[in-house]
Order: sequence, then C-alpha cells, then structure tokens
Amino acid sequence: MKLGFVGLGAMGRPMALHLMKHGHAMGVYARRAESAAPLVAAGATLYDTPAALAAQCEVIFTMVTSSQDVESVVLGEEGIAHGLKRGSVLVDMETISPTVARRVAAELAKQGVDMLDAPVSGGPAGAEAATLAIMAGGKPEVFERVKPLFACMGKTIIRVGDSGAGQITKACNQLLLLVTAQGAAEALALAKRCGVDPATVREVLMGGIASSRVLDVFGKRMVERNFANGIDTRLYHKDMNIALGLVHELGAAAPAAAVTMQHINAAIGRGEGTSDLAVLIEVLEGLGRK
Repeated sequence: MKLGFVGLGAMGRPMALHLMKHGHAMGVYARRAESAAPLVAAGATLYDTPAALAAQCEVIFTMVTSSQDVESVVLGEEGIAHGLKRGSVLVDMETISPTVARRVAAELAKQGVDMLDAPVSGGPAGAEAATLAIMAGGKPEVFERVKPLFACMGKTIIRVGDSGAGQITKACNQLLLLVTAQGAAEALALAKRCGVDPATVREVLMGGIASSRVLDVFGKRMVERNFANGIDTRLYHKDMNIALGLVHELGAAAPAAAVTMQHINAAIGRGEGTSDLAVLIEVLEGLGRK
C-alpha cells in the first residue's frame, strides 16, 4: 500500500520502518530533516508539507505528541486534511484527548475520509520490537482494512469501539500504569526506610500476586536509581491530565489517580520532566520524615 507517516520520534521512526520492511511504499514528513533521515535512507520519500504527503497516501499515520499537535498537523494550514482523497484513512496513534480525536474524525468525515484513533502501549522498546499493544476506535470495516498494517507494528491488536474509544482505553491504561508505579514507589521506599534491601523486596514481590509489569520495569529502575531510560515523565503528566479530565467531565471518582498526579506534578516541579517515571521514588523519599 501507499503509506505516509508523520511523527518520526522514538516511537514513530521504528514503527514506520517496520511498515517498510513489509514491502509498503512509504512517504514521510518531518519538521526536522534529521528525524526523517533513517527513513529516507531506507527508501522513503520525504515531502515538504503534510498535505503534499497525504495526497499520495491510501493510509497515513500520525505519531506526534499532543492533542494540539494533532489538530495542527491534520487540520492546520497545509495539514493532512488538505491532501487526503475520498476513501483514504488517517490512523492517529499517539495519546490525545478522546474529544479531540472525535472532533478531528468528524471533520475528516465531511470529505469522505475515515479515521481510526489507535494509541499504543509498549513504549520505545515495543516499537523497536514490533510488539506494541494497539487499541483502536473507529468503524469495524476501516479497522479490518488497516489491521494488516497494525500487525506490522504490534502483537495485541483490538478494536475497542467507535471513534474515541481507542483514546479512552489508552487513558485507562495510563491511569492504571501510573497508579501502579506510585504503589511500587511507595512499597520500595518503605522497605528502604525499614532497613530492608529494596532490590530483595522487589525480587520477592515479583514472585507473588503483587507482581506486575510495572514493578518489573519501573521497580527495577527505582532500585537501581536509573532515571535516564524510558518515556519522559512530562509525557505521563500529559496522559494523566487526559485521564483526570475524563474523570472530572463524568463526575466519576479516581482518588488514587489524583494523589499520583500530585507526585507527578512534584517531579515536574523538581525539574525531572525529562527523567524516567521511576523518579517517583525520589519524590516520595523527599516527602518522608527525616
């Protein structure tokens, strides 16, 4: 298929390369030419604007950062919407507001273009290994059309509902991940305060019902004081804002998420916005009685 990709960072670059490895023709757009260089070297065509790229695509993917970025690159001047032809598909794969996802989908529908909101879980490692979990919202027939392309990038590929459902599912994923990371930080910080080796405690916990992927990955980084890997805390801050926005909009309750958000805010305030989420343990240790 003739594909396009916008957003060639730590996630988007390997995702686009996997699509190319499966024989699909790839066009790309990047604000910084160096971001597109690995794709161009592999045979992709670089375009000057998102609109020019979209005009050549059957399916175009976006993997940018925020809701505002999506609205700009899709609906803005020389945006993707100005190039897409009737019958083409936009697949939006970063984490944004479900409300924005639905609004963009509605605008594209006016010109006969379908959209899937299909955020992912698995981080840069999952993108590199093509083992991402992909949660998609949109029409069933559009999902089936794009599913073979998803299979080039991920292992768990599920349509969770209509437009916006993918982003709602991702918000739930991030809420659970972040609250669990907060719990891991509290448990390991308590072990240290009690004079028990946190590494040993984590090893024991990994063998019981408290075990989790979060304790495995982030707990290890907390024990090792390795705050340089993974996804920036500032991006988790954005994601929790989306989740809490849904909570407040619906009048629901998420007290653990609210407390976790306070500690993420504290990490940002400490200048740790570009540190790994494991830095939560240092925030907690700083709050304890000396």
